[in-house]
Amino acid sequence: MYKVRLLMNWDRVVLPALLLSLAFVSNNSSGKNARVDQSAPDFTLTDSNGKSHSLSDFKGKWVVLEWVNFGCPFVGKHYDSGNMQSLQKAYTSKGVAWLSICSSAPGKQGYFEGEELKSRIKEKGSSATAYLVDAEGAVGKLYEARTTPHMYIINPEGVLVYAGGIDNIASTDKDDIMKATNYVKETLDAAMAGKEIAVKGSRPYGCSVKYK
Repeated sequence: MYKVRLLMNWDRVVLPALLLSLAFVSNNSSGKNARVDQSAPDFTLTDSNGKSHSLSDFKGKWVVLEWVNFGCPFVGKHYDSGNMQSLQKAYTSKGVAWLSICSSAPGKQGYFEGEELKSRIKEKGSSATAYLVDAEGAVGKLYEARTTPHMYIINPEGVLVYAGGIDNIASTDKDDIMKATNYVKETLDAAMAGKEIAVKGSRPYGCSVKYK
């Protein structure tokens, strides 16, 4: 049922994300944006409690960036199943900083503020280190975030070592989570153990980021 719905929603969900992907490629001739195996660009954003965070604050730590939109059914797949929260808890307990970033513009799907935002975070049971608001979309575009979710992993030296999808099955079906290869888990487990990373990049899937 979910896979049928995914096909029916191609024009609404998948196609915009692919077009956005092409736009990022054409607009990134400067080479200043985030690139795997290069230093992750620094940024500063305010969290859901009004506290400012910079990526550089977490130097010396592993960092996961998770682009999020609680109104997106693909994000819902990973939160309603508990998959995202499980990953957050597992790795923050190991000292990883997990930053959820919302680049939805005001008035668009996924944008919340004030008490409503705090309520949504509590309702979803997020265990992220911080939920960061990127309403202007500057950080999302700096990292070329195309979909929600779109995942990035940064090592303690500040180098981006993975960028792409959370796993390899692009669906909204929660049953697919157990069948999928979880790239975030595989990357963190291997890299934190000093082993070679098998997959450094993959195609992200989900709803297009609702930029301004």
